Amino acid sequence: MPELPDVAVYIEAIERRIVGETLLGIRLASPFVLRSVEPRPAELAGLRVLGLRRVGKRIVIELEEEDFIVVHLMVAGRFRWLEAGAKVPGKIGLAAFDFGDGTLALTEAGSKRRASIHLVHGEDAVRAMDPGGIDVMAASEAEFRQALLRERHTLKRSLTDPRLFSGIGNAYSDEILHRARLSPVQLTTNLDDEEITRLHTAVRDTLAEWTERLRRKAGDGFPKEVKAFQEGMAVHGRYGEPCPVCGAPVQRIRYAANETNYCARCQTGGRLLADRSLSRLLRDDWPRSIDELV
Repeated sequence: MPELPDVAVYIEAIERRIVGETLLGIRLASPFVLRSVEPRPAELAGLRVLGLRRVGKRIVIELEEEDFIVVHLMVAGRFRWLEAGAKVPGKIGLAAFDFGDGTLALTEAGSKRRASIHLVHGEDAVRAMDPGGIDVMAASEAEFRQALLRERHTLKRSLTDPRLFSGIGNAYSDEILHRARLSPVQLTTNLDDEEITRLHTAVRDTLAEWTERLRRKAGDGFPKEVKAFQEGMAVHGRYGEPCPVCGAPVQRIRYAANETNYCARCQTGGRLLADRSLSRLLRDDWPRSIDELV
């Protein structure tokens, strides 16, 4: 699922093309993508785009007359910039937003249709779609600490909870925790002051660094490779590969459809975290430390 860096770069690319332009119309290729009934798409034709913003992992397009287009890309939703009046792309096309200089197309790969569009009126309606997590790039350390300690959870769960922190998902939480040298299963309430400071710095630095990397990669164009794993990541998606800091093989914890990647030597004092399926299978043969494994 696109996270804060991906969404930020998408917003910048879309801003350059449609802010100040008039929305000529909305074409829906899939009726299921539209999750609201009022206002109707036809009612937004002729309105000028005033700006864009991020609400959690959603992209919000602000129009005149306090109308808004709110898009959640979910896992496989993507934007493309096409020629004006272009057809909505084949099987993957969901919708098209037409402007004088081009068409903003929303697509989604795969058979599952999870991406969504909400057309809403008024700021209150936009705020109602905000899970409430703080903007980690703007939050002070004190605000970050308050959000982090609000509930007793593992660091992995807390960082990816949209009610606590805005825009962080599975991929960048792995990178943040590796940079902070903290275990994904460490409980928030067990952190000392220095560890909280380290985590706050790692959150800001990791997200800022990857936003800039993705921005440079996209250039003046639209992001083309919005995916969970990015070349150059330290641990996410790199199971079995050497940690770029210490060289130990990256480990993982699998659960449901996700997995957490971490470096045992850098983050857990060498201790291997139990992978539910493998540790059950191996039982007493499950290695307890990275040194036993290598």
